[in-house]
Amino acid sequence: MYAVVKTGGKQYRVVAGEKIKVEQIPADVGAEITLDQVLMVGEGESVKIGTPIVAGAKVTAKVVAHGRHDKVNIFKMRRRKHYQKHQGHRQNYTELEIAGISG
Repeated sequence: MYAVVKTGGKQYRVVAGEKIKVEQIPADVGAEITLDQVLMVGEGESVKIGTPIVAGAKVTAKVVAHGRHDKVNIFKMRRRKHYQKHQGHRQNYTELEIAGISG
């Protein structure tokens, strides 16, 4: 059984037992959280698609860790104008382990 969930403005296809990195969620490590914005649930040939969410469906997950992604370097330059700008960014994430899908 798989599901498509929406969290942090992005959509993820998840399966029970899988680990995913999502936008940072304010929860403690080891805590159980529920992702209730389930857009689609599928099992084999049967698929339930929500309008926009599937009623009664939810995904439970356990918070494994918090961290930061690799650094993204931003370099801006205008030729012949003596303009250069260096910038870096590291996005925070929460790693989740999908415990179960119901719905």
